[in-house]
Amino acid sequence: MSNAIVPVDYAEFLTGLKERIRSAQITAVRAVNRELILLYWDIGRSIVEKQKIARWGGAVVERLSADLQAEFPDMRGFSGRNLRDMKRMWLAYSAPEFWRQAVAILPDDPGEDQIWRHGVARLASTNTTASENLAQPVQETEFLRQLVAEIPWGHHLVILNKLTDPAARLYYLRATAQFGWSRKVLQNQIKAGAYERARKEKKAHNFPLVLPEHLAEQANEMMKSRYNLEFLGIGRVMKERDLENRLIEQLQHFILELGYGFCFIGRQYRLALGRKEYYVDLLFYHRFLKALVAFDLKLGSFEPEHAGKMDFYLNLLNDRERGPDDQPSIGIILCAEKDDIEVEYALKTKTNPIGVAEYQLQPRLPAEYKGKLPTARQLTNAVRRALPTSK
Repeated sequence: MSNAIVPVDYAEFLTGLKERIRSAQITAVRAVNRELILLYWDIGRSIVEKQKIARWGGAVVERLSADLQAEFPDMRGFSGRNLRDMKRMWLAYSAPEFWRQAVAILPDDPGEDQIWRHGVARLASTNTTASENLAQPVQETEFLRQLVAEIPWGHHLVILNKLTDPAARLYYLRATAQFGWSRKVLQNQIKAGAYERARKEKKAHNFPLVLPEHLAEQANEMMKSRYNLEFLGIGRVMKERDLENRLIEQLQHFILELGYGFCFIGRQYRLALGRKEYYVDLLFYHRFLKALVAFDLKLGSFEPEHAGKMDFYLNLLNDRERGPDDQPSIGIILCAEKDDIEVEYALKTKTNPIGVAEYQLQPRLPAEYKGKLPTARQLTNAVRRALPTSK
């Protein structure tokens, strides 16, 4: 074959096969991971069941570990510590508080999902844990088993070790499964308080008005209400280009803050229309949304004209840069502060999906100090009063 004439379409054919093989490899790895997590889930549940019903003592875990390692010497994961972590996973995800959070995310469609919803709701309404309701029908816990199986064991340990709030655990469990976060990204999101920000701060955008429901939900998950830019190491920005330059210098940190799935395309991305040229501050592509995401950086507060400018940019991106299979381009205006009502009115008539988010350059004042320290204006007034008046 090496000396034969290579067909014209051979390169394309080979590329297609390579992509198919890689896809099969990824699918196989995911399938193995799912089976492993479901095995750990069942082992943890079985240990709890025996200790609850048969009143086995805690020492049985070490005996079980030794026997399993002797029987399966080539398999890792049967240490006493790991078995206790399997038990801990089952207990954490079967707590009634966790199930009550799960009720809210179950689909409302008829069919088998309704069986899940009914079962989860019934268990969540009790004052007992799933470990005390071990006789529950299998279908009532199947939803939770499948959700847990979506992420690797190391990710579960991060969630179990770093979080205690059931709602926060469910948030990061779902986000990791949905966006394919690596363990490092998951740790970074927890450290940055992604759950707390998502819970406390309202997101300002028009996604439900201009996008299909499923895409609007994904775009909402992609966007944050506030972006933490403390890693830039600056107290205030003198020029928008300075902010842009620092973000490019710290691009890896910025992408971690944006979240998983963002691919950087360019800065000051040129868009031509007739004889004029326009430039998007930062342009990304989101692999899961399959859409271009444009960022416009603003030093001060949000102004309504910012939305008009972004809408114009998105029209150009959709006409000139959007791929045949891409979703509509999305714009995010990143500013120092915003008024949600003003944002709502500014976006009401826009036909493109636009979000407005704030950025944070310095750590916020801890809650216990709020109202106890003078504001910048109060300090300024105090200094002015202390200065001698000129005669």
